Amino acid sequence: MTRAERVLEGEVLAPESDEQRAVRERLAFLAWLLDSSIPIPGTRYTVGLDAIVGLFPFIGDLVGVLVSSYILAEANRLGVGRAILARMAFNVAVEGVIGIVPLFGDLFDAAWKANVRNVRLLDAWAERPHATRRASGLFLVLLTLALVAAAALSGALLYLLIVALFG
Repeated sequence: MTRAERVLEGEVLAPESDEQRAVRERLAFLAWLLDSSIPIPGTRYTVGLDAIVGLFPFIGDLVGVLVSSYILAEANRLGVGRAILARMAFNVAVEGVIGIVPLFGDLFDAAWKANVRNVRLLDAWAERPHATRRASGLFLVLLTLALVAAAALSGALLYLLIVALFG
């Protein structure tokens, strides 16, 4: 095995079919429509239909999460690995949970752009599957460690509160 073959080992997918390319292009358009299709006059910023629909309390955010989940379903159908799908789901979940908060959630939704992030992950997977899978796996490990640390800190603070109150 040559050095060039070792570098590429695990990095090459089968050639992309016309159907797969069309799906990725359709998802890129959908992400743009949802996250970046409406320019804000006088600025370089854009928002999308997702941020506009999100202005309707709860129902708008639910619709946004459902439409964003379509991108995940299509990525799964294309064969994206579980670690990358989990990272994509995290992006949608963050946008959905924070999006529930009136006004701040809508501003966050306009800035976070989960759909554009997820299409970038999908494109990265199509170009460099092994590296994207490894990076997404590392992201999930770090996220898990952060959640465990937050739970431990919450438990320690609860213990200190109980000791302070009941002595």
